[in-house]
Amino acid sequence: MVYVLDKSNKPLMPTNRHGKVKHLLRSGKAVVVSREPFTIKLVYNSESYTQEITLGIDAGSKTVGLSASTEKEELYSSETVLRTDIVKLLAERLQYRKTRRNHLRYRKPRFDNRKATKKPGWLAPSIRHKIDSHLKLVENVHKILPITKVIVEVAAFDIQKIKNPNISGTEYQQGDQFDSWNVREYVLFRDKHTCQHCLGKSKDKVLNVHHLESRKTGGNAPSDLVTLCKTCHSKVHTGKIVLNIKRGKSFRDAAFMGIMRWAFYNKLKETYTNVSLTYGYITKYVRINNGIEKTHAADAYCIANNVEAKRQEHVYMQKFVRHSNRSLHKANLIKGSRRIASKAPTIVKGYRLFDKVLYKNQECFIFGRRERGFFDLRLLDGVKVNGAASYKKLKLINIPRTLLKERKKQVG
Repeated sequence: MVYVLDKSNKPLMPTNRHGKVKHLLRSGKAVVVSREPFTIKLVYNSESYTQEITLGIDAGSKTVGLSASTEKEELYSSETVLRTDIVKLLAERLQYRKTRRNHLRYRKPRFDNRKATKKPGWLAPSIRHKIDSHLKLVENVHKILPITKVIVEVAAFDIQKIKNPNISGTEYQQGDQFDSWNVREYVLFRDKHTCQHCLGKSKDKVLNVHHLESRKTGGNAPSDLVTLCKTCHSKVHTGKIVLNIKRGKSFRDAAFMGIMRWAFYNKLKETYTNVSLTYGYITKYVRINNGIEKTHAADAYCIANNVEAKRQEHVYMQKFVRHSNRSLHKANLIKGSRRIASKAPTIVKGYRLFDKVLYKNQECFIFGRRERGFFDLRLLDGVKVNGAASYKKLKLINIPRTLLKERKKQVG
């Protein structure tokens, strides 16, 4: 499928007539705008005939599916993996800042006035980044196709909305047990004031609340906390015992979908016309009733509700990545209390991280580099092509972007 823009950059209907596209490019009547997806721009005035195109969006906290189709044919299909490292990076930044402030003993403490500056509808940075990523993906499709209708799937249920119909805004991030002391008492009550490792055999009456994961990763959610006696708690932190306790089920993704209902959907309504909602049980019914294999792109195809349309043979697999690491040094000092650089040189033998390259007639991405000129080549799904390919055998295709793209065979 070749996507076409008119002279004023407005999208036209795409085409499968590759011969005509080659003729336009050779005669200078069109120029290439993008390689993936392959898009051309006409340099002469043309008719702007378009059809009704519906964009289905399978919104998610980790993966987003998109599908644009008419009644007869699917015109675009993609699956995008979102970043999940925002919380970790913000925690590391906070650690760096606290360390710097502790080194400056003469500096007065900063007055904490952040809560007073938060506006209604404030969202945590990690959630806001995911919503912005969704909006960017939708915008990219609107740039190459004349979308006339948008349908978004939201969660079939809202785990916190069910408990409190009036919940909104920052209460989604606060959760069921926001206050730390309340959380502690809740966990002790849930575990019946009994150590969950020795079950009271140590006879230690002092009870602590232990994080199964680090506080940075798991926060203070009850699902990440467990009751331990002081004896077992000390042994866990000294490595004398290993807990065989799994973390409780997290509702973080369900809460994110609840936020999407008001943030992503409302933002779409502000930007585009003819935006509507659908629910997961409807998507599942359509998919099963038509014998379609479960994927995010397939769900988006069902959400668009053009199930008679001929599906695309290929799907664009996409992944959001961190553009650059701005930390100058690693957080932990090495032996001898020496700081070392946190990253390798940006450019090695003319190549950099996440460059798309051609290696033995296969397109892949650089996921690691060594100063001697050897690179770790992989596909977006993590499949390793070569762990130490020489720069002499590579050919640059695209320089890195925050959104990596590759075309793969459609499943289902």
